[in-house]
Amino acid sequence: MTARVLVVDDILSNVKLLEAKLTAEYFEVVSAFNGLECLAKIDEAAPDIVLLDVMMPGMDGFEVCRRIKSNPKTAHIPVVMVTALDQPSDRVAGLDAGADDFLTKPVDDAALFARVRSLVRLKMMTDELRMRETTGQSMGLIDPASALMEANTTGRILVIEDRPESVAWFAGALQPGGHEVSSVDTFEEALVRVRGGDYDLIVVSLGMRGFDGLRLCSQLRSLPEARNVPILVVVTDGDRRKLNQALEMGVNDYLTRPVDKNELVARVRTQLRKKHYQDRLRHNVQLSLEMAITDQLTGLHNRRYMTRHLDNLVTTAGRSNKPLAFLILDIDYFKSVNDGHGHDIGDEVLKEFAKRISANVRGIDLACRYGGEEFVVVMPDTDMSLAYSIAERLRKSIETTPVVISRAPGKLNITISIGIAGSQGEGDSADALLHRADQALYSAKRNGRNRVVTAEAA
Repeated sequence: MTARVLVVDDILSNVKLLEAKLTAEYFEVVSAFNGLECLAKIDEAAPDIVLLDVMMPGMDGFEVCRRIKSNPKTAHIPVVMVTALDQPSDRVAGLDAGADDFLTKPVDDAALFARVRSLVRLKMMTDELRMRETTGQSMGLIDPASALMEANTTGRILVIEDRPESVAWFAGALQPGGHEVSSVDTFEEALVRVRGGDYDLIVVSLGMRGFDGLRLCSQLRSLPEARNVPILVVVTDGDRRKLNQALEMGVNDYLTRPVDKNELVARVRTQLRKKHYQDRLRHNVQLSLEMAITDQLTGLHNRRYMTRHLDNLVTTAGRSNKPLAFLILDIDYFKSVNDGHGHDIGDEVLKEFAKRISANVRGIDLACRYGGEEFVVVMPDTDMSLAYSIAERLRKSIETTPVVISRAPGKLNITISIGIAGSQGEGDSADALLHRADQALYSAKRNGRNRVVTAEAA
């Protein structure tokens, strides 16, 4: 894995040392020598991770980190404090400023590479979500996700530990902050609970006596239900082997024993912010996908989706030698509704019509708004006689049940015309099918409207 690393330190020899180590591991290195230069280089070089010294003249590392994390454009970039400060209070101050981790000078090479790779890997997933969200925003489909530092910091936490006194300590430290804490003490129960629970964070002790915590972390990462849930491991101070292995397999963060309560609270808060921010990004991406293929007025699929989907359905029907019916439905004299009652009432009629279509077709059928007052229904594995009976049932329900509207006269009587065409086996095309149905609809309108006409009778 390669990445662009921004190294920030006011001492040239420190920068050169880190640069040499990282370059040897095929990382691209950019450097800065003070806080203001760091902020400028972030805008200019777009690094994947920042290794930031704390003790710098002018603007110290804590303030630089706060500025990075308070900017929505840069808040997702991981920041690792590289410092001689090694007290829990120093780590908490950095975490409160938004730092993702601390490395103590002199920096252990294995710890440095493991942490950089882990944080960069996690950032790449966020970058992909941010890019997709940006696409949705550019199309006017969604609003941006809330800023990382504004994300919710409470959640459901599962503690996996087989020492009751340790479980009680974690619960006592976390519950006052509004977190819902539960615990398990066996390998099997942990997997069952994670599969069935909607957790925001999993805390795993790597010092359990009953089973291998690293193996559990590996199993958790393979579960679909836990793939996007951050894992925080608790490791004995000095056990670098277990910690590096945990980071390599995708663990998000760690604590070393003896655990400082304030550091626990700060690291949990950081992970929950990231989790809720990424959840919001995923929600926006899903929403933009749905909106891209959905008609916003009626909630049915739109013409773009129908056009793409119909090609596959016609091809499948031809290969399997199964029937496929295609209906085009048009509201009769809809222009008079808009002209006489206003476009807002016209929209109410369209929405009610879409509801009735949905109520009268099957789950396997594809209902779409084709444009204006025209709708289509694609009916797989359906012959013409069945399609005709469904279309006639829908036509009668529209004719006999007025549409309720929000202004006088309170109700409107409308009718619809429907054209039906069936697939003609292998070699047929979506365009040809649509054309035959359109000709049947034209015949229905030409012969008095409020009727169903098949392509054979057109």
